[in-house]
Amino acid sequence: MQTARSLTDLRAVVAGWRDSGQRIALVPTMGALHDGHLSLIATARRHADKVVASIFVNPTQFGPNEDLDRYPRREKADAALLVEAGCQLLWLPDVAAMYPKGFATSIRVSGVSEGLCGGVRPGHFDGVATVVAKLFNQVLPDVAVFGEKDYQQLAVIRRMAADLDFSLDIVGAPTVREPDGLAMSSRNAYLSKEARETAAAFPRALRTAVTALQNGDPVAATLDGVRAELLGAGFDAVDYVELRSAEDLQPLAQLDRRARLLAAARIGGVRLIDNFSVESEKKIAAGA
Repeated sequence: MQTARSLTDLRAVVAGWRDSGQRIALVPTMGALHDGHLSLIATARRHADKVVASIFVNPTQFGPNEDLDRYPRREKADAALLVEAGCQLLWLPDVAAMYPKGFATSIRVSGVSEGLCGGVRPGHFDGVATVVAKLFNQVLPDVAVFGEKDYQQLAVIRRMAADLDFSLDIVGAPTVREPDGLAMSSRNAYLSKEARETAAAFPRALRTAVTALQNGDPVAATLDGVRAELLGAGFDAVDYVELRSAEDLQPLAQLDRRARLLAAARIGGVRLIDNFSVESEKKIAAGA
């Protein structure tokens, strides 16, 4: 695996691949890699001849009092994992390379960025959209792979790519989970042993709610039940539990189309997010 730390080096490698007719995939990450990230590399390899993984802890998507300074940085270990996963190029820019002196541009994606994590973390998705647009322009991939665990982020990136006419395919990869169901996340490492055990209640509560919704239970009461269950299990707070359209993330008061159950909750000073697909009663009845 090659490593590029300058835009000149990155473009030289990518240009060589493109000149030889190779299809290129990009997997953007912030490092602290785990099996969830490696599953994105595996997905990328199925869609392309060459895979570029980027590692950049993007300061513009962190708000005040968030964990930018303590976000884990494990360059050597991450590089070894990428080699093992079959990645061909690691793009490893620093802040000066991504945001040079005088940088003054920001991308805002309306609609899908509003509410949910966008409501709790103002400006977060502006930072995400801006850095991902830069990565698309830097790497010029044919396909980019993102995890469905960050479902709102995936929706934001799809909307941005369509609106700005980026010529690439956006692929969403399924969430990878621990044996007890907790979605893999770099932030799980912050959990104490006790908090980690309690965190398993998060996916359990959401799965129970999915079943209830698909059985026709009222949406509002079901969502209230998730909040109560998480707080009763020992979570410190629940940022949101919402049923949204899977296509455009519009809030749903009833299950009448393909939907997504999305939630964020806090325990032991750590903010966890998760989501599950919810099929409409009509689709279930039709056996689709």
